[in-house]
Amino acid sequence: MAASRLVRLLQTLRPAEFSLARGLCPVCGFGWQVRLARNELGVRCLRCGASAVTQSLVAVIRAELPQLRQAAAYEMSAQGPLVAFLRGACARLTTSELLDGVMPGESRDGVLCQNVERLTFAAASFDLCTSSEVFEHVEDDAAGFREVRRVLRPGGRFVFTVPLHDSAQTVERMGWQDGRRVPLLTPAYHADRYRGATVLVQRDYGRDILDRLRAAGFAAARIASPPQPLFGHARPVVVATVD
Repeated sequence: MAASRLVRLLQTLRPAEFSLARGLCPVCGFGWQVRLARNELGVRCLRCGASAVTQSLVAVIRAELPQLRQAAAYEMSAQGPLVAFLRGACARLTTSELLDGVMPGESRDGVLCQNVERLTFAAASFDLCTSSEVFEHVEDDAAGFREVRRVLRPGGRFVFTVPLHDSAQTVERMGWQDGRRVPLLTPAYHADRYRGATVLVQRDYGRDILDRLRAAGFAAARIASPPQPLFGHARPVVVATVD
């Protein structure tokens, strides 16, 4: 395990909540899980470091795409256990980050910059698109969903996670006023480990995320549950398909 990853894991450690248990990691196949804290990000594979969120996502990807080895995939991050899994499991993997000061489609230090609201890929480029904890930060998520739909091939799937709240309707935390984004609620932030900063949360998704995906042109959308909770933690995974 890389030193930087170990440091991040230790930062989540709550000694009173520490525990070990057997549990197969769908990302790397290791048979032991560690609980550093009683939450989804505190539950990790002891070998690859994948959280319960990433393990949930990979478990659903495996179930949804039995022909994964023939798939061209696009993942909206450039590092981490999910990227490592997809790089070994897919025929072709494209990764990216949203980089400050870099035009979409250009690269810095070998990392491709993309803005999901305006992807630079040609239509029907991928069989699979994935993201983890991204769309709650996208200003115009409808545009982002349409762009993912555009770059997927017929039969393609968008498999992703966002924090899903137990409510029927999505709550927008930010709105528009005089052409600029303004807070509607107390601002909330999530850590961006790649940039070493925090990113503003634009909305709290409810179950109507499925309606948003269908409105963006996806033929079907549903919420899938991973088969195996880890220490009682598993993240619902959103699956949207293209005709």
